[in-house]
Amino acid sequence: MNEAPEEIDLPPQLTYLRRLVTAMSVVMITGFLVLIVSLVIRLNRDPLPLPEQITLPAGISPVAFTQGEDWFAVVTSDDHILIYDRLTGKLRQDVLVAPAQ
Repeated sequence: MNEAPEEIDLPPQLTYLRRLVTAMSVVMITGFLVLIVSLVIRLNRDPLPLPEQITLPAGISPVAFTQGEDWFAVVTSDDHILIYDRLTGKLRQDVLVAPAQ
């Protein structure tokens, strides 16, 4: 009862398979850690500055908002997209969205 079991030599195919599974596990864990670190770094960046207040033309109500690196846009209820400069807050472009025909 106190004797340790003898070591059994595995066939070469099983040894190769065991090493392959171990290597794949290490690669997958490393990739997952890199993914988490890159997400944390990306989400901790300072957001791009926006003006404190956006002045829309009279009678226009906003529906959606989106932004780029040097601009931001407001989609209005009357099918216009108002594109503003991020630094100055001035209207850069007014795009009318034509209905599909």
